[in-house]
Amino acid sequence: MTEASRRRLTLVATALGSSLAFIDATVVVIALPTIRQDLGFGLAGQQWVFLVYSLALAALYLPAGAVGDRLGRRETFAAGVVGFALASALAGAAPSGAMLIVARALQGVAGAFLTTNSLALLREVYGKESGRAVGLWTSLTGVATVAAPPLGGIIVEWISWRWIFFVNLPLAVVTLVAALCGRCRQQESQRVGRLDLPGAGLTALAFAMLTYGVVEGGRHGFGHTWWALVLAAAALAAFVVVERHVPEPMLPFDLFRRRNFAFANLETLLVYGGLAGLFFFFPIYLQFLGFSPLAVGVVNAPVSVVMILLAARFGRLADRLGPRLLLTVGPLLVGCGMLCFLLVDDRASFWRAGVPGLALFSLGLSMLVAPITSTALSSAPDRFSGIASGVNQTVSRTGNLLAVAVIGLVVQVVFDHHAGGRHGVPLARGQTDPHLRAGSIDAFHVSVAIAAGLALAGAAVGALGISNADARETPEPVGMPAT
Repeated sequence: MTEASRRRLTLVATALGSSLAFIDATVVVIALPTIRQDLGFGLAGQQWVFLVYSLALAALYLPAGAVGDRLGRRETFAAGVVGFALASALAGAAPSGAMLIVARALQGVAGAFLTTNSLALLREVYGKESGRAVGLWTSLTGVATVAAPPLGGIIVEWISWRWIFFVNLPLAVVTLVAALCGRCRQQESQRVGRLDLPGAGLTALAFAMLTYGVVEGGRHGFGHTWWALVLAAAALAAFVVVERHVPEPMLPFDLFRRRNFAFANLETLLVYGGLAGLFFFFPIYLQFLGFSPLAVGVVNAPVSVVMILLAARFGRLADRLGPRLLLTVGPLLVGCGMLCFLLVDDRASFWRAGVPGLALFSLGLSMLVAPITSTALSSAPDRFSGIASGVNQTVSRTGNLLAVAVIGLVVQVVFDHHAGGRHGVPLARGQTDPHLRAGSIDAFHVSVAIAAGLALAGAAVGALGISNADARETPEPVGMPAT
């Protein structure tokens, strides 16, 4: 087998592996109304099924990148694939909501090692062609994700929601075979030193307490969860102190002195927060309006189609012209597309306003994903490519966590205001009470406004912060902090 063929196998493996994580998140949201009815929980339970996965990812992205840098990115990636498959089997067999949440957390643990080392492995294999490779990776991931929403809708509607997890098993087998058969020459990794376990533990504690404090505070009142928010702040402060004093920190803060690295990650935090807010509530809202799970899956498919057609082209354009323009126009279109959903309050209005909104959203998203990831990764020296990938993934998941938790809190407050003491679940499928229904519609509109605001703020960061000149420079080595 030629070297080029092995590189292509590596590209396929990383795309399929990442698809395992991306598809699962998408299809789970489509299935949440059905899972809620089957296992019996409310909006907070739906949030936890989604958030515990993102929580595990966010908490472990940095140590997962460090493990890949030290022990080998291909080996770590393969281990993540195996772990994700086992956790998926547990999720599919979960007899209760609590067990499902545990399984989702385990999926997140494995997914952190899988996705972080997917991008780092891709950069290691393709080197200076990583911008184009990330675009191809995005397109190939789209090939899988374009079929996932309709397939997920069919599975949920006609078979069982449990099979949305079981379908991960054959995908994992193909991914593992491609990764192992695609071994090829890679840049030498510096596999030295010890893992920063205190730093990893403190980040996990900070993310866990922050998520718990916001989600359960919205459900039971912040008087019951204030301690979790205080503990989250203390853990974050302790993390900064630890990282400045350990010999080999999990997060070298000198990386943030690089303009594009800092601003690309800030834009990632804002835009991916907005994306998460939309991706979580939009499929639930469409089912609230009366669309079936299959119809919701079909509605989401065109987003992936546009990504397949355009993401690699925009990745090459960013390599040639610089990322600033695309990282400004992309999130601007995403935000404008989201604002169109403010006009959607029934099935008929979805076709009038929602479809044009999806078109704008899809175009903007295809402009954004490859350049923002490539900019964040290429701004760091090769030695820290795993850590840079881990930082970028952590930032995106942190945006996911904060946006879904905070927007969920706002949705609950707006809904309760309309409910006037009536018992109900926001955006519940089959809701007929006019007060509850009006509350659900207004709550969704507020969630869309917040998500759009985050995307537009990301566009401002791209316009003012990203430098094309810095993107063309070869990163100099990062100095390690003094002990």
